[in-house]
Amino acid sequence: MNKNKRLNVSVAGDVLMGDNVTIVEPCNLYGCKIGNNCFIGPFTEIQKDVVIGNNCKVQSHTFICELVTIGNDCFIGHGVMFINDVFAKGGPARGDKNFWKATNIGNNVSIGSNATILPVNICDNVIIGAGSVVTKNIEKAGVYAGNPAKLIKTLK
Repeated sequence: MNKNKRLNVSVAGDVLMGDNVTIVEPCNLYGCKIGNNCFIGPFTEIQKDVVIGNNCKVQSHTFICELVTIGNDCFIGHGVMFINDVFAKGGPARGDKNFWKATNIGNNVSIGSNATILPVNICDNVIIGAGSVVTKNIEKAGVYAGNPAKLIKTLK
């Protein structure tokens, strides 16, 4: 992995990038790890402790907060928002990370534009429709859409 390979991107803390990573300006990266052969679109923020696997594409205006892990061969559409604070205290945790929760995205997952992903686990081979809100774990390969996202088609 290369460390802080791109100087024309706002970087805070150690950012580890694999080979053949393309990052389009402007983009903010904070102590994350990005695998080989990835594309990160403009106006994207990836916070610390995020791990993105190999061969992933993250489109513009996406926000990936702390505690998110994304597998290999994933596509994250424009304007996707990942959430780690579910307001367990009745409002924002206000820096108390003990109330934050993790999100784990499997391999070969595609998330459509403007989807919102709450702290969940999503298995391999899943498609999330544009504008969907994922509120629960997804444990079966398939196509999910809606608010809240529901299975609309199974995949093999």
